[in-house]
Amino acid sequence: MFSQGQLVFAGLFLVAFIIAAIYAYRKDIKIHKEFYKGNYKILIGFGIFIGILFFIKVFFKR
Repeated sequence: MFSQGQLVFAGLFLVAFIIAAIYAYRKDIKIHKEFYKGNYKILIGFGIFIGILFFIKVFFKR
């Protein structure tokens, strides 16, 4: 499906991307604490919304 070179590139790219994301997040952690208070509420609401959609799909399938 994928060549050995493509798999190596994908692995290295993933590692580099994760390192860059961690570095960027650590650099901006003070800004995140100030501007993104209560962010967990949106995440919980989004999870509930996805759960409701899943429930509707299962309910109307029968």
